[in-house]
Amino acid sequence: MKTYTAKASDIQKKWYVVDAENLVLGRVATQIALVLRGKNKPMFTPSMDCGDNVIVINAEKIHLTGKKLTDKVYYRHTGHPGGIKETTPRKILSGKFPERVIEMAVTRMLTRESPMARRQLRHLFIYAGTEHPHQAQNPEKLDLAAKNPKNNKVRKA
Repeated sequence: MKTYTAKASDIQKKWYVVDAENLVLGRVATQIALVLRGKNKPMFTPSMDCGDNVIVINAEKIHLTGKKLTDKVYYRHTGHPGGIKETTPRKILSGKFPERVIEMAVTRMLTRESPMARRQLRHLFIYAGTEHPHQAQNPEKLDLAAKNPKNNKVRKA
């Protein structure tokens, strides 16, 4: 038996659109990271970029469970002494770029700081509203709310 390794000519990239309205951030980010890496395909090869393109709309309407909206803290450093800055998801979601919450979650779920992770992250397109400029690619709808009832913050009884 031989291990199958995908070649660049074998890889077929598809486009998916995810509506993040009323979905839980961590659950959405894990599913997006799986699709970006290509782990949902039977021909997954770790050394090749097998992943698909993902468009996320309604990023501003994502939900966080528990008290993460106020208690979770994102840190960054300016590079100068005493230059540590902190922010919360509430400030980011109400700010100018609410899509950065999803971007940070997905980035941290890909393999750490590697050229492959940066290449896969270029296939992620996040928009705060409902419109996106990728209609020409005919993206398929990826319904994450239907996969598991816990994915949807507003559960139907």
